[in-house]
Amino acid sequence: MAKKDDGSRVRDALRVGAELPDPGSTPVGPGKKPKALAKLDSAGERLSALQESLYAEGVGGGDRSVLLVLQGMDTSGKGGTVSHVLGLVNPMGVRYVAFKKPTAAERRHEYLWRIRKQLPAAGQIGVFDRSHYEDILVPRVSKLLTGAERRRRYSEINAFEEELAEAGTTVVKVFLHISPEEQLKRLKARLVTPEKRWKFNPADLDARAHWSAYQEAYADIFKKTSTAHAPWYVVPADHKWYRNWAVAELLIETLAELKPRFPEPDYDVDAELAKLKGVGVSA
Repeated sequence: MAKKDDGSRVRDALRVGAELPDPGSTPVGPGKKPKALAKLDSAGERLSALQESLYAEGVGGGDRSVLLVLQGMDTSGKGGTVSHVLGLVNPMGVRYVAFKKPTAAERRHEYLWRIRKQLPAAGQIGVFDRSHYEDILVPRVSKLLTGAERRRRYSEINAFEEELAEAGTTVVKVFLHISPEEQLKRLKARLVTPEKRWKFNPADLDARAHWSAYQEAYADIFKKTSTAHAPWYVVPADHKWYRNWAVAELLIETLAELKPRFPEPDYDVDAELAKLKGVGVSA
């Protein structure tokens, strides 16, 4: 049997399939916390170098970017992932957006309007903490969308993401897969720890009460919107250390495949070095 190309091993292992992995499992990579933390350190160096070259490519006139879409139930770690993974790179090259409930102004437009306004510029890694998929999830669970309306949105989103791919944006869609048991622990920790109470939202309990409905909605989303140009990846998220390592590796593999390049200078390097030798510093 041929050895799998390491350049896509994490993406291959975590790409959504017919059945989701156990939220507490480690399907690929380190299976223990100490090893995962050590690997995340080295991953940070690789991710930072790749991100710098992508950013420089954009400054030099390139048109490529990456968009990381993070979805998951409450407490699955969307914010934590941003902090631990994107915190490893230069913030100048990152565009982070957390999508909340649409405002009155946003509701006057079609649902993709506010999404388009927040897309990453050339050279950037964009991060969506929740995304356009909320406009299927919440209305579906709340029974505010008909089947026909839902199918239309699937089609619109697939066309939108294909448009992004054609324009040079690689979309990496990640579902942080947490178990209801782990969510219960994290919600309780937010309530009993004063420093964490600011994270708690009573509405989180409403969503938890509809856990099965949300799981069914996500399953349908994966089936209808995991495409060749924008596939879904499922990251088991009961272990924060594994979640962080896995998302970092997904980005590294994606960027490594893009092979971003530093732009060539538009000046004569040797001539500038020669001039530098003769340029002193005035008092």
